[in-house]
Amino acid sequence: MQRYEFESLVNEAVKELPKEFREKLTNVAIVIEDHPSEELLERMEVPEDETLFGLYEGVPLTERGHFNEPLYPDRILIFQGPIEEECDTPEEIREEVRITLLHEIAHFFGFDDDELEERGYQ
Repeated sequence: MQRYEFESLVNEAVKELPKEFREKLTNVAIVIEDHPSEELLERMEVPEDETLFGLYEGVPLTERGHFNEPLYPDRILIFQGPIEEECDTPEEIREEVRITLLHEIAHFFGFDDDELEERGYQ
C-alpha cells in the first residue's frame, strides 16, 4: 500500500473518534513509520518473534500536573510495515489501523495495557 493511502486510513480513524477525544489530541503528533527500529524493540522488550503496530510516547493526561504542560508534543507512532504484513486485505488493514490508533490514544488518556486487555483492546 502506498504511504498516502495508509495515511488516509490513519486520518479516517482519527476523524471517527468522538469530538471530545479529538479535541484533546491538540498536542499529539501522529507519525507513520515503516517499521519499529531494532533498538526500540529491544527497549520495549518485544520478543524476537513479535513486533509493534504502534507506540505512544509521552506523558499520559492522568500523570500531568495542572501547570506543567509538556514542552514537546506527545507522539503516537503507527508502523505501516508490521500492520501490512499481518493483514491480508485492505479491509483488515483499515481495521487494524483503527484498533492500533485507539489503543495508543487510550495510553495517552492514561489506560495501561492491563486495563486495555480487560476492555478487549489487547
